[in-house]
Amino acid sequence: MWLRVSRIILRNKILLLSLLTGITIFMGYHASQVEMSYEYASLLPKKDPAYKDYQKFTKTFGEEGNIIVIGITDKNFFDYAHFHKWRELCSRLSKVEGVENLLSVSNSYNLIKNTKERKFEIEPVFPAHIKGQEELDSLVSIFKSLPFYRNRLYNEHTNSYLLAITVNKDKMASKDREQMVESIRDECSHYENEMGVKLHYSGLPYIRVVNAVKIRKELYMFSALALAICIVVLFFFFRSFKAVFVPVVIVLIGVVWSLGMLSLFGYKITILSGMIPPLLIVIGIPNSIYMLNKFHHEFISHGNKVKALQRVIIKIGNATFLTNLTTASGFATFIITKSDILKQFGIVASLNIMGLFVLSLLLIPIIFSFIGPPSPKHVKHLENRFVTKIIDQLIIITKKYRKVVYAAAIGIILVGFYGFSLIKSSGYMVDDIPKDSPIYVDLKYFEKNFDGLMPLEIVVDTEKPNGVMQLSTFNKIDLLEKKLAAYPELSPPLSLLDLLKFSKQAFYNGKESYYKLPNRREKNFILAYASKGKENSILLHAFLDSSKQVTRISIRMKDVGTKKMEELYGKFNSQVDSIFSADKYNVTITGSSITFFRGTEYLMRNLFSSLALAIFLISIFMAAMFSSWRMVIMSLTPNIIPLIFTAAIMGFTGIPIKASTILVFSIAFGISVDNTIHFLAKYRQELKVTNWDIRQSVILALRETGVSMLYTSVVLFFGFGIFSLSSFGGTVAMGILVSLTLLVAVTSNLILLPSLLSGLERITTTRSFKEPLLQIYDEEEDIELEDLEIEAATPEKKE
Repeated sequence: MWLRVSRIILRNKILLLSLLTGITIFMGYHASQVEMSYEYASLLPKKDPAYKDYQKFTKTFGEEGNIIVIGITDKNFFDYAHFHKWRELCSRLSKVEGVENLLSVSNSYNLIKNTKERKFEIEPVFPAHIKGQEELDSLVSIFKSLPFYRNRLYNEHTNSYLLAITVNKDKMASKDREQMVESIRDECSHYENEMGVKLHYSGLPYIRVVNAVKIRKELYMFSALALAICIVVLFFFFRSFKAVFVPVVIVLIGVVWSLGMLSLFGYKITILSGMIPPLLIVIGIPNSIYMLNKFHHEFISHGNKVKALQRVIIKIGNATFLTNLTTASGFATFIITKSDILKQFGIVASLNIMGLFVLSLLLIPIIFSFIGPPSPKHVKHLENRFVTKIIDQLIIITKKYRKVVYAAAIGIILVGFYGFSLIKSSGYMVDDIPKDSPIYVDLKYFEKNFDGLMPLEIVVDTEKPNGVMQLSTFNKIDLLEKKLAAYPELSPPLSLLDLLKFSKQAFYNGKESYYKLPNRREKNFILAYASKGKENSILLHAFLDSSKQVTRISIRMKDVGTKKMEELYGKFNSQVDSIFSADKYNVTITGSSITFFRGTEYLMRNLFSSLALAIFLISIFMAAMFSSWRMVIMSLTPNIIPLIFTAAIMGFTGIPIKASTILVFSIAFGISVDNTIHFLAKYRQELKVTNWDIRQSVILALRETGVSMLYTSVVLFFGFGIFSLSSFGGTVAMGILVSLTLLVAVTSNLILLPSLLSGLERITTTRSFKEPLLQIYDEEEDIELEDLEIEAATPEKKE
C-alpha cells in the first residue's frame, strides 16, 4: 500500500501542492473569523438533572451571574468629600455602555409609607444634593438603621463597602464586553488615583473577561515560544536551514487548519482550545524528525535522493500513521465526556493531529524532491559524538544491566502505587488562578468581608398558585434561613422574607425593631401596601414567579472546593428535607456553585473513563500492527510505568486529582507510545535482516530509532514545559506533569523496552510478531529502479 502511496505523492507533486495551498487559504480565511469564548463553559451534559435544574431556574428568575462587584475598605467613607467622590464614580459608571443598574450605599433606597394611597414609596436614602457633613451624618444614621443592607452592601466591622454593577446579558456574551470591563476599570482607576485607595474587583462576569483576555495573550505567547523551541532544537540537531524551514512550515499550516476548523465547527477559543495551536506545533515536529532522520539514513546508504524519499514513505509511513493515530486517540477520548469544552478540544485536536500526519507525509517528500540533496554537513548529525555516546551507554545497559533495569522498574511501580494512594481529589471555581493573582486576592477580600460571591440558589416550589404567600411557607423559609445562617461559608440569605421584613419596618415608620416577619394579622395589609406600584411589583417579582407558586432564596458563598461542597450539599439537603415535606413542596438547590461542583464530579468520572478508553484503543491499534498479544503487553508496559510514576509524584507533592491534572494521563500516554511503535517497527524490520537474531536486532533498532527518540523527547519536554509559564494553574500543572511523564516515558522506552526484548526474547518475540496484520516494508525488498524514475516517467512506461 505504501509503495502505491509513495508513487502517487512523488508523481503528483504540483497537483498536491496546489490542493494543499487551496485548503490552507480556505482555512486561513475561516481562521481569521474565529472568536473568543465569552460564555461560561458548563462541564455538565444537558441531560444531567443539575443542569436541568439550573436552566429551569434561569428561565424563571433570569441569569444570576451578570453582576460585577467592586469593593472598597475606607474608614473615612462617610466623610463628605469621600462620599461625594464615590457618588461621582457611581454616576460615571452608570453611563458606561452595557451597565444596566448599580446598587451601592450611595444609591440605596428606603421604603416610605404613603398612608393616603396605602402603598410604599421607594425613595433614595441619600438625595441628589447633600448640603454638608451634618446632613450626611443624619442620612447615614437612617441608612444604618436599615438591616436589609447590613452585611450585603457594607460591613461595619471592617469599614468595607460594596458596589454591585448589573451588566447587560447580551453585551456579556459578545466581544464588546472587554471594552465594557475596560471602561469600568478606567473609571475606577481614576477614582483610585484621585483618592489614594485600593478597589477590589470580582464577580463571575469580571473573572471570565479577565481570563478570556489572558487566554488570548497566552495563545500567541505559547505558539511563539513553541515555535522558537522547535526552531532552536531542529537547528541544533540538523544544522540545516532546510531541515528547520520545512517542519516549521508544516506545523504553521497545521495551526492555521486548527483555527479554521474551530471557526467552521462553530466553536470558540476557550482555555482548552486555546492550547491547541502550541500543542500542534510541539506534537507535529516529531513527525518531521523521524522522517528527516530516515531520509538522511537512506541517503547515506545509497546516495539516491528520490529513492531515499520514497523509502521514507514506504518504510516509516505505516509506523508514523499509527503513532499519530495513537496520539490523536489520546485526545479523541475526551469526546466521550459529553462536556462541550472537552468535546470540542478532543475533536479539533485529534483531527488536526491526523492532519499534521498528512501534511508531513506529503510536504517533506515533495519539498525535498525540489531542492538539492543533503550535503555531508547536513547528515553529520547522524554521527554526533554526544548522541552516539548516549546510545552506546544505552546498549551497554541493555546488554549487561537488565536485572537492575527490571528491579528499578518494579521499585518504581511499588513506590508509584503507594504515592497514588496519597492523591486527593479537589477542585475550586478559581482553581486555575494563582494565589498571588489580583483575581484570587480580590476574591478572598470579598470572602473575608462579605462571605463570598459564588452564587447558590434554593428554589422553593409550593406546587400550587399563591402557595408562596401562605404564612406557613414564610415560616418554613424563615426557619431554613436561620439554619443556613449558622454556616460560616455562606452569606446572609436574601429572599422574599427580607422584602417583607423591610416592608414591615417601613409600615412602622422605619423603626429598626420592626425588621421582622409580619404576623398573621399584619401580613395581608402589609402585602397590600407592598404590591401597589410598579417599582414595588418589580422588587417582589425578583423573588416570585408570575403565579406566586415558586420563590427563591439567594445566597453567596465562599469558594470552598468540591470536597467541602459535597459535604455542605448533603447537609443543605438534609435540612431542606427536615423542614419542607416532599408531598407538598419541591425544593431544589442550584446556582453556579452547584453546577460547578456537580460538573467537576461528572468530569472526573468521565476523564478516568477516557483514560481507560485511550489505553484500550491504543492496545487495539498495537495488536493490529504487531499481531501478538504478548507484544501488546510489552509495548504498554514502558508507557504505563511513567503514568504510575507521575501519579506518585502527584501524591507525594500534594498535587490533587482534578480536571486539569487528569488530562495529563490521556495526553501523555497517547504521545509516549509513539516511541514504542517506531522502535518495535524498526526492530521487526531488523529481525529479517539479522535472520531472527533478537539481541542484535534490538541493538540495531536502538541505534537508528534511538537518535530520533532523543531528538523528539527534547522537543516534547521543552515544548510542553512552556505551559509552566501560564497564568492558569491547571495549564501549569498540565505542562509540568506532561513534560515529566514524557521524560520518564522516553527513558523507559530507551532502557526498559530493549531490556525486556533482549531478556525475555523467546517469550515476547513469536512468529505472530514476525507476520503482522499491517505489513511494514521489508528493508531487504528493494524498489525497482524504474519505480524510482518518477520525474522521468512517461505515459507509456508501465508501473
